[in-house]
Formats: sequence, structure tokens, C-alpha cells
Amino acid sequence: MRRSAAALLALLLAAGGARAGEARFLRVDYQGDDGRPVPGATQFANPVIAGFYPDPSAIRVGEDYYLVTSSFGYFPGLPVFHSTDLVSWRQVGNAIDRVGQMPYGEGEALTRGLFAATISHHDGTFYIANTCFYCPGRGMGNFVITARDPAGPWSDPAWLELDGIDPSIFFDDDGRAWLVNNGVPEGEMRYDGHRAIFIQQFDAKTLSLVGPRLQLVDAGVDPASNPEHVEGPHVFKHDGWYYLTAAEGGTGEQHAQMIWRSRSVTGPYEAWTGNPTLTQRDLDPARPDPVTSTGHAQFVRAQDDTWWAVFLATRPYRGNQYNLGRETFLLPVQWRDGWPVILPRGEAVPAVPERPSLPRGEALPRPTSGPMAWSEAFGSAQLPPQWVLLDPPARPWFATGAGGLRITPSATPLGGHGHGANQPSYVGHRLQHHRATFSTTLDPRSLDAGELAGLALLQNEQAHYIAALERGADAAALVLLRRTGEDESEHGGELARIALPALPAQVSLRFRLAAPRLDIDYALDGGEWQPLAADLDASLLSVDIAGGFIGNTFGPYAVKRAGAP
Repeated sequence: MRRSAAALLALLLAAGGARAGEARFLRVDYQGDDGRPVPGATQFANPVIAGFYPDPSAIRVGEDYYLVTSSFGYFPGLPVFHSTDLVSWRQVGNAIDRVGQMPYGEGEALTRGLFAATISHHDGTFYIANTCFYCPGRGMGNFVITARDPAGPWSDPAWLELDGIDPSIFFDDDGRAWLVNNGVPEGEMRYDGHRAIFIQQFDAKTLSLVGPRLQLVDAGVDPASNPEHVEGPHVFKHDGWYYLTAAEGGTGEQHAQMIWRSRSVTGPYEAWTGNPTLTQRDLDPARPDPVTSTGHAQFVRAQDDTWWAVFLATRPYRGNQYNLGRETFLLPVQWRDGWPVILPRGEAVPAVPERPSLPRGEALPRPTSGPMAWSEAFGSAQLPPQWVLLDPPARPWFATGAGGLRITPSATPLGGHGHGANQPSYVGHRLQHHRATFSTTLDPRSLDAGELAGLALLQNEQAHYIAALERGADAAALVLLRRTGEDESEHGGELARIALPALPAQVSLRFRLAAPRLDIDYALDGGEWQPLAADLDASLLSVDIAGGFIGNTFGPYAVKRAGAP
């Protein structure tokens, strides 16, 4: 019987008995509402999966839909979702959920790891193709994993002899399979960002590539304009035509989705004269409540013969600043003269489109979009699938169950680059609203002197806030740390410190986010909330300032500070 990483770590830690130097988190509470339009009875809210869930890939199998997104350096990786109506999505697992299943991290930045995954299905088997940046001993590599049940377990990876990124598998009507991906073009690279799309036959039995690799697209729809980074390709078939879709323009505000077609799977492919089939790059950047950076789409045919597209987009709150990362959106597809159109040029992504005409899915215990409120007491023996660590762990340092979440503080701070055995002790959840309140309550009495435990809001190793209780040899204090650049201390600069007259039995820490404003409060032993800091700048954790392309996470954190006994 295979055990998940969280279950194995819990067993190992429990077997070791109680140990000194432990942070005991009793609960995490979350409430978010961005005040977006409320969908009517026949509508749904975009995004359908809010927060840092980029690069969506979705398929239909019978009357069920499955979706996977990128996860980069977080573990478990590649979250897998299920839906019956394309709107209500429930996370059923993570495709990479076993320590040792996929080596990544180990000194690499959080923006490395598992990039754009794609999911496909054939003859009772599910396939996920993916790129790893950078796997130890391999560097950048592409692989395929399989499962009979999308909830898992998923196999260990079969590595592909394949250059480039963003592999996607297409099964043709004759049973043959093909893999398309992005790569360096044949011949000379003419400019930075010059890429091409390739296709090669895929043997689904041996999970290997066979035959010649053929270039389908060089540079993009209009090579003379030097389009950047054509990527994220998918092939699908409709009415005797093979359609190739891919994004170009990078994943920022110039992002756009393109479409080509051919009578043969191996081409030649003709670009649609009306391209792009989806973009927001031509709209007024000063428009209210903008949705930007649309692209990386995949087309899905519903059982009622309607067509839909899942894609990524962002929701800035000021300029190009957003903390949620790239999110998963859904829109209907209209066929016009044999071409699929997600959104006509010049039209903004609607916040509340009309729902698919499909039976409504079951009510979810925790929605993935819109206003929501939830509490997590970590009472299960396994960490719920929405919670993540910074890379796969190499040692047991946390456990869940009776008494909540127990964390052994690491000597590696969030700002460090320790991975594996030196992994920071952080358990995170994706932030899903720019207007949110989240808090944790912990029992600090098992901490050793020099250890710190509390709540973190994290963009990356160089950008985060930490509110925590620090235990000294004879006293304790509440501290607020912030890191905003590589040249600061790995713990970050200290913004506030409040000495405590005695060590409390419980301390609660709360972040109130109304981006770009952030306020942080504390309460001792169930008392009233008191301010720790006010009017902080949350935009320091936006991609626009902090860099990268991932979204914020938040959650319990503990560390043994340098020089502590």
C-alpha cells in the first residue's frame, strides 16, 4: 500500500514520540470576498479556481471533467481537480504526492520545479505530461506519469528523450498518440524568445517517443513580428480538422492564444486570419476590475456538444500588481467558419458568464471561487490536499491529528535556500482573494528558547511577511518580520516587537488584507485583538515588485533563529 508524503511523515514523527522544540498550531481560519459581481441563477463566477492555479489543462471523460495545474516548487505538486459541470471544481488529490516520486527543489528557487502539466485519457488510463525545472542529476527534463484513477496513485515518472517544455499528448481516432511541445526552432534563433512547436509520435505502452520530430510552427502566427515564447500547445480534432492551439507573447499582459488547423495531424498547419482567439492586450489598461494576461488555454467539448476553454488570467488590483498569481478561468467557445473563438477581439473577460447547460455539480464543502470562509484544525492523519510545503521533504518535521498541526522548527528560514534536509518548516495554503482575513491560533509553550512560530504570507524566498511569537531564555515577544530583497537578512528586517510579560498558553495572529493594504493583529489567551502593525504594503509581495510568476501562499511557520541554543 502506497502512503502519501504527509501520512508517512506523520507516522514517522508519531513513532518518535514527543520532542522538545515544537510549535503546536490549533487552527487556521480564512475568510475572503473580493466584492465581485454575484452570479445569477444561470451564471457562474470567474475565475472558477481562484488563487495560484496557473496553466490549466482539462479533459472530459464521459460525464466527468478533470483538470490539472502547475505547482512549481511546492510539494505535493500538480493538483488534480474533478467537476461534472465545468464550474464547481473539487480537488481530489495531487499527482506528485510521494517523497521520492519526483526529485525537484534541492537548492533551486521556488519558481523552479513542476511547470505546465497537461492531462489526457485513453482506454481507461490517465496520463499527465510535464516539465521539471530543474531535477537533480537531470537538469530540465520532461516526463509522463499515469494512473487508472485521477485521484491517484500516480506512477513514478517515465522520462522522455525530449528537448523543450510544455509537453501535451493527443490520442487520435486511430488509436495513435502524438506529443506536441515547445522547443528551440530548427536552424538559427533569430531573437530572444524565438521558439517553435514540434510534434512526435508517442508510444502509450512504453511511454516513449518514436519516429521523427517535426516542426509545426516557427515563432508564432506572424513570424515577421518576432512573437515571443510560443508555448503551451495542444492538439484536438473537430469535423475532420486537426486544430493546434498555443499561446504566445509571454505570460504577462501581452499574452494571447492562437489557433491553427490542418487536415493532417503532422501538418502543414494554417493560422487563422482572425488570431488571436483570446487576448486582453488590446484593452484599455485603466478599465475597472481588469482581467489581464489571458492565455495558455485548452479546449474541451462537453457532452451536449458545446465547447469550452479553460485558461489562465490575472486580476490586478492596481496597475499590474496582483498577489494571487495566475488563476484558472472558463469561457464558452463559439465556432465561426470552422474556427473556435473564445472571445472576440476587444471584449473583456466577463466576471459572470452564462453557465454550461449541464447538470449542476454537487455543493462543495469548500468552494474554489467567490466569497468563502473556512477553518482547518488539522484533525486528520493526513494533510489536506490543498496544503503544501516548500519542495519535497527529506525528513519528518510535522504531523497532523489530535491536537492540530505540530511543527518542529527548522534552522533554515523562509529567506534561506535550504531544501531537502534543510527545508524551512512552513505549511502553506494558496491565497485566493485580495480582500481576505486569515489567522492562526497556536500553543507556544513547547517551543525552545530561540525558536519562533507564527503565521507567514509568502511570495518567494525574497518577499514575505512573518508575524510570530519568539521565545527567549527568560521571556517572550511578538515580532513582525518582512523581507523584500536578496540583500536583506534571510529572516527579514524587523518591523515591530512587543515584549510579553509572560508566555501565553495561546497566541492568535491575524492578517487583514485589502490589497495593497495589509494590517496585522494579535490576541493572547483568547482575549481581544490588538494591533501589531497597520497600513503595511502588500504590493511588495506582488509579481510586479517581487518578481517571478507564482502567487502568494500563507500558513503556519516555525524556525530556530541563528545563534539560538
